[in-house]
Amino acid sequence: MKGKIIILLLLLAASISGLAKGDDGLKPRLVVCTDIAPADVEPDDMESMVRLMAYADCFEIEALITSVGWNCDPYPVEWAQYLQRVIEAYRQDVPNLMKRSEQQDYLPIEQENGSQKLGYWPSADYLKSRAVMGSERGGIKVIGEGNDSPGSDLLIMLADEADERPIYVAAWGGANTLAQAIWRVKQTRTAEELKRFVRKFRIYTITDQDMQYNMRMDRAYSSHQWLRKEFTEDLQFIWDEGTWQEQCELGKCHWPQHASEIQRKGALGKEYPTYKWGVEGDTPSFLYVMPHGLNDPEDPHQAGWAGYHERGLCPDSLTTAWTSWEEPVRSISIGYKKRFYPDELNDFIARMQWAAEGQGNRNPQIVINSDDHRPSPLYIKAKAGDTIRLDASASSDPDGDNLTFLWWFQPEIGKAKLQIATPTMPTTTIRIPQDAKGCYHLICEVHDDGPHHLVAYRRVIIEI
Repeated sequence: MKGKIIILLLLLAASISGLAKGDDGLKPRLVVCTDIAPADVEPDDMESMVRLMAYADCFEIEALITSVGWNCDPYPVEWAQYLQRVIEAYRQDVPNLMKRSEQQDYLPIEQENGSQKLGYWPSADYLKSRAVMGSERGGIKVIGEGNDSPGSDLLIMLADEADERPIYVAAWGGANTLAQAIWRVKQTRTAEELKRFVRKFRIYTITDQDMQYNMRMDRAYSSHQWLRKEFTEDLQFIWDEGTWQEQCELGKCHWPQHASEIQRKGALGKEYPTYKWGVEGDTPSFLYVMPHGLNDPEDPHQAGWAGYHERGLCPDSLTTAWTSWEEPVRSISIGYKKRFYPDELNDFIARMQWAAEGQGNRNPQIVINSDDHRPSPLYIKAKAGDTIRLDASASSDPDGDNLTFLWWFQPEIGKAKLQIATPTMPTTTIRIPQDAKGCYHLICEVHDDGPHHLVAYRRVIIEI
C-alpha cells in the first residue's frame, strides 16, 4: 500500500557469498600468490604482507605461495625468506594483536587447519605450514608436465576439502600456480569435475604479472589469458588495471603517516620497508575480500576499498573479465579508492598500534533493525511506493566512543533516484518510487570519535 511504513521483518536470506551463507561467522578463505622480494628489488609485497598479517583475524589464510612475477622469472627460491621474516615478526606481535579480540590461546593445529571464525588470530606455526613454493617460471608455455609444485598441489587439496566457501586467490605476482593446478585437474578428472573444481575459485590479479615486466604487453604469453578464455563462465576473474596504481600513488602522498605510524611499530612495523615505486600496490587484492560489511566479494559491482568493477572486454581485446581499466569505470573506481583511503589507512594504523602496544581503538559495531548478522549484507523485500524505515540506533562501540552516522546509496546499482530522509541520523526512512525496479544498495557508514576515527559499514540490499 502506498505510503505504508515497513518496519521490516528482515529477510536474512543467505547472500550468494560463501561468507554470508548461514551467517556462520567464518572467515573468507584466502590464497596469496606473491613474488615477494628484497626491499631493494621490489618492497611493495613486503608492505602488503605486513598489512595482511595485521588483519590475520579477518581471513582464513589457506596458502601463502611464493611464485613468479614481473621482476623474477625464474623466481629465486631464496627470496622466500622474506615471507618467513614477516611470519616471524607476526609471531612476536600476535600476543598483542590477540588482545584486540580478547583471545587467550590458539586452537590445536588440527582445528586451525579446519574452519576459522572471524576474530581468530592464527598461530605463526599455522602460517608457516601454509607458506609454500609455487611455479618458479612464468607464462602459458610452462603450464603442463614438470610444472607441478607444492603450491599447485595445495590448491588442489584446498578445493577438494568439504567446505562450501569459495577460495579467493590474490595474485600479487603471477597466477601461474593456479593455472597449473587447473591444468592438472583437467588431465585427471571429467569435464563436470573440472567445472566444479574451477568454480571453487575466485581470482583478483594485480595487473598481469605472469611474465617479465619488459614483455607486459604480450598478453598471449600469460597463463592468465588461458584462464579467461577457457573458463569464462566458471571463474570469477578480476583484472585490476587502475585501483592498484591509485593505491600506490595515495600511499606515496600519505607516506609521512606510514613512516611515523606504521614503520617501526612492533616487530611487523620493523619489517615494513620504505617504498621504491609505489606503496602497497598489491593490497587491493585482499581489501576486496575484507569482511567489514562494505562489499560482498561475490558481487564485483559492489564498491569497496578495492574500488569498483564491471564485466567487459579486457586490455587484451580478446577475453572478458571484471575490470576497471576503461572509462568511465576507471574514474568511478579511482573515485571510490580516494573516498575510502583515509579510513583504510587509519584502520591499518590502529592495528599497528595494537601490534606494538597491545591496546588501542577498535571499530564500531553496526546493528540495523535488530539484525546483527555482520558482515553479510542485509536483504530487504519492498514494493514500489513503500516507505522503508531503517534503525541503526542499537549500534555500539566496544570502547564506549560516540558514533556518527552516514547513509548513502551506491548510484551504479539501481536506476531510480532514492531519497534518504535523514542521512546523518541513526534512524532514517527511504521512499521507494512508484517506477522502481530491481535492486538498490544502501550503505550505513558509522565512525567513532576515538583515535583515528575508525569506521564500520553495513550494506542494505533493497529488492523491489
